[in-house]
Amino acid sequence: MRVLGELRTAPFGELMRQVSIGGAHVSVVGLGTWQFGSPEWGYGREYDDREARAIVERALDLGVNLIDTAEIYGFGRSERIVGRALGARREEAFLATKILPVLAVSRVVEWRAAGSLRRLGTDRIDLYQLHQPNPAVPLSMTMSAFRKLADDGRIVHAGVSNYSLARWQSAEAAYGRAVLSNQVRYNLLDRRPERELLAWARDRGRIVIAYSPVAQGLLSGRYDADHPPRGTMRAGSAAFSGEHLERVTPVLDVLREVAAAHAATPAQIALAWLLHGSNVVAIPGASSVAQLEANVEAADIVLREDEYLALSAASDRYRPLDRSRALAISATSRIGSLTSRLRERGAGASRPAR
Repeated sequence: MRVLGELRTAPFGELMRQVSIGGAHVSVVGLGTWQFGSPEWGYGREYDDREARAIVERALDLGVNLIDTAEIYGFGRSERIVGRALGARREEAFLATKILPVLAVSRVVEWRAAGSLRRLGTDRIDLYQLHQPNPAVPLSMTMSAFRKLADDGRIVHAGVSNYSLARWQSAEAAYGRAVLSNQVRYNLLDRRPERELLAWARDRGRIVIAYSPVAQGLLSGRYDADHPPRGTMRAGSAAFSGEHLERVTPVLDVLREVAAAHAATPAQIALAWLLHGSNVVAIPGASSVAQLEANVEAADIVLREDEYLALSAASDRYRPLDRSRALAISATSRIGSLTSRLRERGAGASRPAR
């Protein structure tokens, strides 16, 4: 066991390391379930009915206890799928969900929490998170509802998502107790959490939950100009355009080099780089049981210091597309995709019946 100030990283049996803090015991690799029930990923109903359950069950088998969902994922379908998949194994999970803070005042928050509890089939949420900031609603109104939910035992811990450090601190002040975590985008191509969040979280005994830890697959090394992605989530994104893939190539080259030294994949090395931080946990998604198992194996990869520094240096040299260029590429891609689908439908309708 390694003692890290206020944080303790301990083995989960022989299976999965945990970060233990504030009464929470969270596996360093969790399972993000945005793709469960969400049509934009294009996985289909068979995935929701069969593969998703198998992924959750295998995650628990391997000691992954952090299962993260949100009321907005599939407009509640993700929560239902997660709840059914957990079933009698609910107590093995550290179950996290998120509320979209639209009109997040006391009665509305309680009503929405009741909806999540019902869909998840549980009497408590281990980590209830504000999904986005909403400057139009005072945090005092929102966090007073969180306090009531905690006092009633309907939630165990409060968290936030996509919050700046100042707003995270404001949420804590309004809550009057610890806000355990901040779930933010964090990966080799987006290191903004390192500016303020990581050090403060480490010093105060809080957790940073990294979503999109392999940049929605961009750091997997599977995609390039000759191997473009399929599916609406990636194909229409400027991040997967040929222009952007060229900018990412130097980072991928270092990932592949380090991966070869560890007999691992670039995605696993990207996860291992993230887990180098003592108070960071990652919640990659998984399209299959095999991908889940690969994510879990990444927790056992220990990077040498020179490897970690080489990856960080490659990341430092990376320059993303500017916002206006990214928006233009995305708009062009989506228009092209829509045009292609309309042509396909038109061709199908014009075929003579047999």
